[in-house]
Amino acid sequence: MKLRFPALMLLVIIFTSMLAACGDASTLTPQATQAPSTTAPAATATEAPATGSTDPTAEPTAAATTDTGSTSSDGKVFLTVSDQQQSTWVRNFNPFASDNRWPTAAGIYEPMFIYNIATGKIEPWLATEWAWNSDNTELTFTIRDGVKWSDGEPFSSKDVAYTLNLMKENEKLQGNGRAAMRFVDSVAADGNKVVVKFSEVSTIALYDIGHQMIVPEHIWSKIADPVTFTNETPIATGPFTEIIRFQDQIWELGKNPNYWQAGKPYIDGIRQPAYPSNDAANLATINGENDLASNFIPDVENTYVAKDPENNHYWFPPVNAPVMLLLNTTKAPFDDPNVRKAISMGFDRQQITEIATYSYNGPSDATGLPESFADWKNPEAVAAGDWVNFDVEKANAMLDAAGLTRGADGIRVLPDGTPMAYDINVVSGWTDWVTTDQIIAESLKEIGINATTRTYDFSAWFDKVQKGEFDMSIGWSNNAPTPLQFYRGLMSGETADTPIGEANGDNWHRYGNPKVDELYSQFVKTSDPAEQKKIMNEIQMIFVQEAPAIPIMPNIYWGEYNTKRFTNFPNEENPYVLLSSFAQPDRLILLTNIKPK
Repeated sequence: MKLRFPALMLLVIIFTSMLAACGDASTLTPQATQAPSTTAPAATATEAPATGSTDPTAEPTAAATTDTGSTSSDGKVFLTVSDQQQSTWVRNFNPFASDNRWPTAAGIYEPMFIYNIATGKIEPWLATEWAWNSDNTELTFTIRDGVKWSDGEPFSSKDVAYTLNLMKENEKLQGNGRAAMRFVDSVAADGNKVVVKFSEVSTIALYDIGHQMIVPEHIWSKIADPVTFTNETPIATGPFTEIIRFQDQIWELGKNPNYWQAGKPYIDGIRQPAYPSNDAANLATINGENDLASNFIPDVENTYVAKDPENNHYWFPPVNAPVMLLLNTTKAPFDDPNVRKAISMGFDRQQITEIATYSYNGPSDATGLPESFADWKNPEAVAAGDWVNFDVEKANAMLDAAGLTRGADGIRVLPDGTPMAYDINVVSGWTDWVTTDQIIAESLKEIGINATTRTYDFSAWFDKVQKGEFDMSIGWSNNAPTPLQFYRGLMSGETADTPIGEANGDNWHRYGNPKVDELYSQFVKTSDPAEQKKIMNEIQMIFVQEAPAIPIMPNIYWGEYNTKRFTNFPNEENPYVLLSSFAQPDRLILLTNIKPK
């Protein structure tokens, strides 16, 4: 019952925020959203082919139209996007860095293929074909002909081999292919083929390597330190490569003059204002200043759609991997699975989804697997995961049993007398996550933990969480073609040993389990679906027994779009790809199919 007060208070906060966002543009509209001019060179825009087409080689059919808002005085058509939220922009287009500008990966740089989550199909991109040898020890990619880098140099299999070897030789380079590198013995170009030989069989390495962004050898071979290189003027194969202008509050990305898909992209470029928070971004979106956004909007039907039903639309499929409460397992008492489970039982997921995300999703079960992996779920593991149920009495009993006694002020203490007082880190301005964080922090007081919501700008939060420099944090988990990548990111022994202070791509809470590593090796060595399902059942049960990370609710692929100036956005009726701009590499399909109206 004591939770009712904070819940009501949070509702007041949310509605107050909504009213402010809708009613006081003078104080909340960022300066960057004032329609900026562009210095882009003149060019002819194009009209798109038939709606819904995703054919990478499709030709445009007619001249383009122009409009106001995202159209400059010289007729160029720019899509205004809200994706990353930053107070100021930092110029970094290094595809191996974790804090680069959107869309460095899957926008400026491209992979060999795209696993399209919305359709469940693999779509060829820089490679046209791929095949394993008979014993799954060699993977051969056939590289697409006719592709050029944005500086006009030819793209070839040598660039692919160079990129993969660069990652293999430098473990600090981040990227989709990182997880596969431990299995790779050698990579070599042979004509238009790239042959990857494996020291150990890993059938899912296909997805990791196929999704790796490819860089040009003639540029990157001259870079002294690819880890710290900020790559301010990128040369790439993607649909958008030209940095037209870059300022603290806004930057513009023009299209690749040598793009390999004839006639694409259909739009001339992308404009990105800097928004420090969801509220600022949503105000611009509601006012029609953003053509595409991927932000949580509370009560979207009334707040956004009703404002302009003809043009304002959204698509929020709740099929992403869950939002997690991460506890740093290198620190006591978070190294105790019973403490992690007790903390999980100390907050109400149903309340969180009703208040923080307006019931756009529901609570996660203890396996953490999203609905996109419904066929993989182990019912026994789901049933065994009672630690996702809200049960304050049981949580207190488990913490008592763990020797975490209460002090005079009601706050529990560790055996050495240290009070259990922690920050829960979260990104400033991500209002759904901040509200989630606030509910958890308030709720944990009932079980004797003094938790405090601590907000950081995205870059600062991401730096801390990757380096393991936190006690508790809200974070995301990875969606992928198979559930193995999801669990690998949460409990791989290989990544658990990353020292605190060094960036870790997935396993931010540093949990490892030798039994999971053994099952992981078994899974990647077989292509038998029945055997893989059996192994995955065991992995799920270990996750439920150990609670290495605490699933809260499925993450949502947020997506809002305005059709005043652009068309052919995907939606529930035309789901050719996810609408969310943060889905990568899927967004390459999105960005090459949006058309000027």
